[in-house]
Amino acid sequence: MTGKAWKFGDNIDTDLIIPARYLNTHHPEELAKHAMEDADPTWAGKVKKGDFIAAGENFGCGSSREHAPIALKAAGISVVIAKSFARIFYRNAINIGLPILESAEAADDIKEGDKIKINLTDGIIDNVTSGQSFSAQPFPIFMQKIIKAGGLINYLKTSHGPILIFSASNLRLGS
Repeated sequence: MTGKAWKFGDNIDTDLIIPARYLNTHHPEELAKHAMEDADPTWAGKVKKGDFIAAGENFGCGSSREHAPIALKAAGISVVIAKSFARIFYRNAINIGLPILESAEAADDIKEGDKIKINLTDGIIDNVTSGQSFSAQPFPIFMQKIIKAGGLINYLKTSHGPILIFSASNLRLGS
């Protein structure tokens, strides 16, 4: 996969990724319109399908909302590369099928607007603009399957047949 890089710094929290005032919707297309709005009000209108984010330390810190990786994926981001990720964002990203790669060297090298090429299977990040190549730890095969399926729920549906999903609204206890 190849795309343009968008650069962000350290401690990009989930409120910056998708401001809390937009959490009244779960529609990915609507969330995408407001992704990174408080960092750059015009960003959602400029990002293209297949683009990447390169960021510093602790990307996705803050609350545990799934809205943050959903908003980025729906906006067109194909991979987030960072020096490190908040653990809950890391898990939420995998669960919704948004690939993320940790590489401090790549995150430092990549500049906004650089052309980036990524091989997720091998964890190779090529900065076509700078000519540099970096390695990130590739995901284990089972996680690659989850990402390729578009997230955990889709993976379970395709690999295990029909599944039942319970939520507080459709689960009743007692007689």
